[in-house]
Amino acid sequence: MRLTLLLLFVSSSLLAQEFPSDSVQLWLVQTADGNEYVGEIIEQTPGQIRLLTRNLGEIMIRNDDIESMKPIDPQGFANAQSWRRGPYSTRYFITPSGYNLARGEGYYQNTWVLFNQARVGLTDHVSVGLGLIPLFLFAGAPTPIWITPKVSIPISPDRVNLGIGALAGIIAGEASTAFGTVYGVSTFGSRNKNLTVGLGYGFADESWSDIPLITISGTAPLGKRSYFLSENYIVSGEGETVVIASLGARSLTRSVSFDYGLFFPLATLDSFIFIPWLSITAPFGQ
Repeated sequence: MRLTLLLLFVSSSLLAQEFPSDSVQLWLVQTADGNEYVGEIIEQTPGQIRLLTRNLGEIMIRNDDIESMKPIDPQGFANAQSWRRGPYSTRYFITPSGYNLARGEGYYQNTWVLFNQARVGLTDHVSVGLGLIPLFLFAGAPTPIWITPKVSIPISPDRVNLGIGALAGIIAGEASTAFGTVYGVSTFGSRNKNLTVGLGYGFADESWSDIPLITISGTAPLGKRSYFLSENYIVSGEGETVVIASLGARSLTRSVSFDYGLFFPLATLDSFIFIPWLSITAPFGQ
């Protein structure tokens, strides 16, 4: 029931948005106080500009308050807030979405200090990541290392995107410790409002799982610089099904983003077990 309500909450925000007309030039305006606005410049004087935005209507911005302005292409944007292509739309807390990084775009993610991962776009539809948990720093303990290639297939731009990928790793310092997973995901919605359903099979030491892991994840804007995040796992085996859910948010700054939330199993209704999540992501490249 809780998972159903969660999915209804996320999917209810996936309202279709019309694309801006190709004949309208949109501008990204960044102000000195850290705000960012997207819209059409309908009047510009030596002292200020009048910007027509989708959510705020007409706003006036003084030239002295403008830190930068640059034109953006309206094609490929689900709405005026989705200008931020960035690395943030390509994943949730952990699991990927059907969207991909742009060519030359990348990010570094750190979770609870020890979990480190970097990803870069090789093309607009192919990316690869490398991950490391540096346990070798603790008396040379065995260290997990992995690689994560991914291919994204846009079926309907900003509406339906598919992703196919894998995670393959070893534990350096131990023999016969290969592990990983292959997966496919389907993302429905725009880059900043979407729902993703995924299916994956794991392996360890040449032994594959017989039952797939199902993931259901979603995101929706909470404000100009924050997003709701949820990532949920359905695990079955030996006649039992366990659901691990999560609730949290992503806050953006100009240089980094912060993901924070709680993971918790839904099966143990008599007692709750919460696992906190905190990570920081720094983009690089384009």
